[in-house]
Order: sequence, then structure tokens, then C-alpha cells
Amino acid sequence: MREQTSAVVMLSGRKFFFSCAMLAAVILFIGRFVPLSISLLALEVFGTILGLFFFGSFRYQIHKNALTYGMVLIIIATFCGLSSSQWHVEIAQRGWERWAQDYLFSFRGLDELIHADTMLFILGLTFFVAVIAQTRLLEGLTFFLLRRYRGAVLPTALAVTAVVAFASGILDGVSMIGLTIRTLVIIMLLAAAPTAAVRYAVMVCTAVTTVCGIWLAYGEPPNLIMKANLDPYIDNAFFLRYCAPIAVASYLVIAWQLRRRLRGEHVNLETMDVIDANAEDVRFVQAMRHGEVLTPIEFVENHASDLGDKTDQVVERLREGESVGVALVREQIPEATRKQLLGRFVSEDLAESLDRHYVFQAAGDQAGALAAERQVDDTLAASARRRKVAQSFGALALIPFIGMLVWHGLDHRVPLFLASFAGFSVALLGIADIPKMRDLSLREARYEYAEYYFLFPLFLSITLLTKAGFFDQVQNLIRHGTESLGPSHVAFGQFIGSSLLSAILDNNVVADFASRALHGLPIDIMHLFAMAQIAGYALGGCWTHIGSAQSVVAYAFIRRDIDEDYTPVQWIKEMTPIILQLLLVITVLIYVEGALFSWLS
Repeated sequence: MREQTSAVVMLSGRKFFFSCAMLAAVILFIGRFVPLSISLLALEVFGTILGLFFFGSFRYQIHKNALTYGMVLIIIATFCGLSSSQWHVEIAQRGWERWAQDYLFSFRGLDELIHADTMLFILGLTFFVAVIAQTRLLEGLTFFLLRRYRGAVLPTALAVTAVVAFASGILDGVSMIGLTIRTLVIIMLLAAAPTAAVRYAVMVCTAVTTVCGIWLAYGEPPNLIMKANLDPYIDNAFFLRYCAPIAVASYLVIAWQLRRRLRGEHVNLETMDVIDANAEDVRFVQAMRHGEVLTPIEFVENHASDLGDKTDQVVERLREGESVGVALVREQIPEATRKQLLGRFVSEDLAESLDRHYVFQAAGDQAGALAAERQVDDTLAASARRRKVAQSFGALALIPFIGMLVWHGLDHRVPLFLASFAGFSVALLGIADIPKMRDLSLREARYEYAEYYFLFPLFLSITLLTKAGFFDQVQNLIRHGTESLGPSHVAFGQFIGSSLLSAILDNNVVADFASRALHGLPIDIMHLFAMAQIAGYALGGCWTHIGSAQSVVAYAFIRRDIDEDYTPVQWIKEMTPIILQLLLVITVLIYVEGALFSWLS
């Protein structure tokens, strides 16, 4: 791995947490004698949210878990010191024991506290998608399309991103983006596309999996949070009616941008490397034999100790479109080292055949290269049968997953998380007897879900604000604005506000905070405002490198595998044109919906 060019100083999370605990104890003591105010509570919550931005974007940083779990102690202490709240009244009337039974020891109560159903659904979905990813379905589809379009990169990229945009509405865009990035980057490198084009393709994946994923509630965590906060007024019909048009229009904008950037890029299928030509089987073998699936660049950088001072030259050749084997041969890596690396990259029993293939290919002996390639093809064909079995279980798993989603839609007493766990349980059967692949999928899912841990104290903090009556004041403000300016202008203001906040803060937090202010509004106005907010969460989440989990993944990939000197300012600069185009399109749709609302009223 390359080192970051800008030094980051990580402040002690342990010291911060214990400092917060001490301050919470002081506030709890003061609150016994002096009633505390809602304004102080709101200031602490907003300070926590802003802290995530300031201590996560610049040189001096605090781990976001330490920040949120430390601050929630202070927020709880302040809440306890309020003169009154909904919970103060409940505890006074019914006692602590009944309150604890209702909110701490019941699923309904935990759902109200920390969005338990939503977070469990995301947990199950993360594991579900991680298992399906190991079947290499997307890679197979990509190379099938590449051959169908005779090596043309643009129609292949458009078809793949269309599939991903659709899937992101159901299978979680956060899970989809890592897989999509790696697949598109392989195609771009095969076409020897300029670095700027490769980088842009990675960035576009962010918009595809966020903005285009809002067409249904289940793909994006902010959508689920909005749905949970406004239940039963926001359902699947709402997303199809209000958000699907935004998703479709946004994809058309993205497709146009891809056309400008990728038109003319082409992959020569006749000279395609044997590993790339069998991408889905090779990656399946990698996961099955080694318990990891790496791009060639990631693999080479992880084995820099074997390549020594040749590492950078090999990486540069890979970025220019050469295959990993040819790059090793042309950089005169010793034969024993080449075979060892090829065995680690694909499979030990293929190392000799692969090395012979690449030696012939580097020398221009196509007949010899083809003869060696046939031996590789025969071995990979055997693994393909096992891969197809795993893919069958992945497809079969969609039946209980979708079935449970439908059941939940018909009867909200059925927990949502049962759907994702049902799908995961069936999909896991397809790889359960492959230990390294099974462990890889579970490890990747745990790692991905760990990015959500910081949300639990934030959700609790916003719930405390709600119980303290803070959002009653915000709701009155929105009603007054709607009466004075009209619903269309207020909806546009919420869209812009949500976009700006989501650009500097995590869009999940913005969703939980902003959506609570929509309670009590007429249904039609609530739907219009909810549509505007959802579009804002998605758009703002793409604008900066920290706005959403997808942006974080894409930015990290660019820094690690494409351009180690890439900066957040460059991200914003390159992303702004497409953001402005999407903003314009979404604004038109918001005002169209507003005009339709006024006409029907």
C-alpha cells in the first residue's frame, strides 16, 4: 500500500471518550440542581454532527466511533437534566421499570430509539450482497456485454451501470459500489484508457449507486431512515411514484457524461489476456483458493517485497493496459518469482502454464501463447461448474428476500430485517462448503458494516431531541414557510439544504434529522418535501469525498490504485459539473411536482 502524502494526526479516541464521560458526570450533577435547556441539547447534537466533518476531513482527526459514543454520554446527561420532556412525563407517571420494558427490552422500543429494524436490515443485506458478490455474477455479465459489443467500452459501461443503478435500489448501493468499481476499472485498463477517464469512471459509480439508487426504499440507508421516520405515510408506492423519475432522469444525465468521456475507448478482444478473458472464473478461483480477490495493481503492491525496486515499473505497465504476467516478464522478474506470484494471484496448479503463456506472449509468439492458454482454459472450466452452482443459490435467494419484502409491505408488524437475513441464509448455502470464500464474504461484510457503528449514538441523540420537543418548533417553521412561500419553493429549499448538509456530513445523519421535521404535514405536502430531501441526501452525498459511504469507498480506491496524490479539492472540482447538471434536472422535477400539487389542490 502507498502511504498517504498528507500526514494525518490521529488524536487519542480513548482520551476523548473518557473526557466526555467526565464532562457528562459534571453535567448530570449540575442537572440535579439547575434545569438545563433544549437549546443546549440541540447545540451538543449539532456539535457532534459537525465534529464528524471537522475531525474526519482535516489533518487532526478523531475516530468517528470515539467521537459519537463519547458525545452521546454528554447528550444523555443533558437530556436527563431537562426540566421536562415526553420521557420525563412517562417515567414520572409509570416509573423507570415500565419505561425500560417499553424502550430497552422491546423490539418496537429499540426501533424507535436507534432504528433497530433498519440497521438489522442493513446488516443482513450487507452479508447477503457480500455472499452474492463471491459468485462473480457482475464480472460475468460485464465481460459477456463486452464481447457482445465487440470490445466497445461505452455501451458496456452504460449497460453495466444501468444494471447497477437498478440493483442499488434493492441490494444496497454501499455494497454494490466496490464490486462495480473493480469491474469497470478492469475494462478501462484493458482499453488503456487515460488515467483521468479511469478516475472519472470510479467517481461516476458514486452517483450511479446513490442518486440512481433512490428509486426504492431498500437500497439506500437514508431512504430506509426516511421511511421509518414517516411510517406509515411513506411506503414503496411513494418511492416508485416520486423517486423513480428522479433516478431515471439522473441516470440519463450520467449516461450522457459517460458518453463524453468514454466514446471511442475500445478493448481488443483478440489480444485479451487469458486472466481477463476468464475474469469471473479467475476471481472465483482466487476467492476459493486464497480467500482474497485483488485487482492486479492491488496484488502487485501487496507483494512489493518480492518485486523490490521493480514494483513501480510493474504497476505503471499495468496502468498502461498490460497484463500482470506480461508486465512481470518484460520487467525481467526471475522465473521462480514470476511463478510464485502467479500461483498466489490465481492458483498454484496454473502457475507454470500461465508463466509459459506470458513468456510466449511477451516474445510475440501467439501460437505458443495460445497453446499454453488452452491448458489454463481447461482448468478454469472445471471451476466454472462450481461457480454456477453458487450463482444458482444466489438467484434462488432472491425469492425469500423479495417475498419477505412484499410481506413486510403488506403487514408492517413483520420486521423488515427478516427479508435480508432470509436472502443471506439461502445464498450462503451456495458457498458454505468453500471455507476461504465463505470466510472472505463474512469478513468483507463485517468490515463494511463496521462503517455504520457510529450511527447508533447519533440516532439515539436525534431521538432524544425529538422527545424533548425540538422538532415541534422546526415543524412550525416549515408550516409557516409553506404558507408564506408556497410548497414548491420550500421543497426546493429543503432539497438544496439537504444537499449542502449531506456534502459535509454523513447523509444518513442528515436524513434522520431532517425527516423528523415533516411530521404533522398534509400527506401530499409531506410526500413532496420527502422527495426533495431524499434527492438532496443522494446528490450531496456524491459531491464530496465524505458525503456518503459510497464516496468514501470511491475516494479511497482512487488514492490507493489510481492516483496517490489525488485530493478532496480535486474530487469536488471534477464532481461539480455532473452535480450541477443533476441539480438542474432534479430542480425541474421538484417544481413540476409542486405545480402538479397546486393544480390538484
